[in-house]
Amino acid sequence: MILKTYRLKEYNFMLIIFTILLSVIGVFAISSAMGEAGTENVHKQIGGIIVGSVMMIVISLIDYHFILKFWIPIYIAMTVVLFMVMVGGYNANNAQRWLKIGFIRFQPSEMTKLMLILFFAAFIMKYREKISNFHLLLVCSGLFIVPFFLVYKQPDLSTSLVMIFIFSAIMFTSGIKKRIILVILLIMIPVGAALTGYILNPDNHALQDYQLNRINGFLYPEDYPEIAYQQNNSVTAIGSGMLEGKGYKNNEITSVKNSNFISEAETDFIFAVIGEEFGFRGASVTIILLFLISLSCLDVGIRASDVGGSIICAGMGTFIGMQGFMNIGVATFLLPNTGIPLPFVSYGLTSLVTLYCGLGVVLNVRLQVKHSVNPLDDFMLNYNGKGSY
Repeated sequence: MILKTYRLKEYNFMLIIFTILLSVIGVFAISSAMGEAGTENVHKQIGGIIVGSVMMIVISLIDYHFILKFWIPIYIAMTVVLFMVMVGGYNANNAQRWLKIGFIRFQPSEMTKLMLILFFAAFIMKYREKISNFHLLLVCSGLFIVPFFLVYKQPDLSTSLVMIFIFSAIMFTSGIKKRIILVILLIMIPVGAALTGYILNPDNHALQDYQLNRINGFLYPEDYPEIAYQQNNSVTAIGSGMLEGKGYKNNEITSVKNSNFISEAETDFIFAVIGEEFGFRGASVTIILLFLISLSCLDVGIRASDVGGSIICAGMGTFIGMQGFMNIGVATFLLPNTGIPLPFVSYGLTSLVTLYCGLGVVLNVRLQVKHSVNPLDDFMLNYNGKGSY
């Protein structure tokens, strides 16, 4: 059945409230970052929240098992659209990441993260009895590498990294035996260290010149002041906000934002605007809401009725949590500069609507949870091979 009868008390209203609150913070931050010239974009963002909310509610009432039946078309559509971006995508800021159809421009790599989660949720449910089989692990890796490569070549390193975290969360949640996880870690740690050393070598061609410069700007900001310029200004803006901030849309001449020292203020560095205008309190509320949304997804995943539901929730929780961490990490100079939106906050309709749709599926998983005394104990029992994990 597409639609099922659900109990209203099982609906996760708190997750919706957290999401709406964070989205409202985003609207105020975008409005301040773009000023009067960005009024139209603010209206678009509000429209995106409304459309996304409606889609979230509708999707939450559709049995997620019905959605997962289309796992093959989902993978084909994801791959085809990403290939279309590579062949004839819209180019902006030295990256070819968008498709333009008529007056509509969207970023398929944002949709890819959700489609990847749904595909693997269905794929692993179908072959869950063989999930610890080495050949099946190779198949999963191969199926992941195709969209990963297409996104990486746009180039979109930040989204590629988020996809790796999502895939890792999916595979862990799938119920792979612990000894296999240990073997993978023992292999990946030295390989990762060697790969990092190779990437940082100026003679390699694994990264674009601007990507390598950003890494060097992070590691050696004194030697690359023009590269570290954006992040230094972002940290200055956040620090100047102190506890209570300088005020929403303030006119202070000492404002980093008002002096136009923050580029991409409505997207990549939206957190700097929040920190400067709303201070430590506003920044803390933003981080807490992101944490609560991500944690709520993981909580639902622990109690999901099957491994498919667990993968969906683990994937979405990782998607939101890691992307939020990376965006804030860049804004606070904890990570190298890489363009990635802050979930539900940054301007961008593709990202916003995709996240709302993903939470709609999580809400449906919540409506079909198992009832156990201790969700964590129930998860560990199943993970150890006595249940469906």
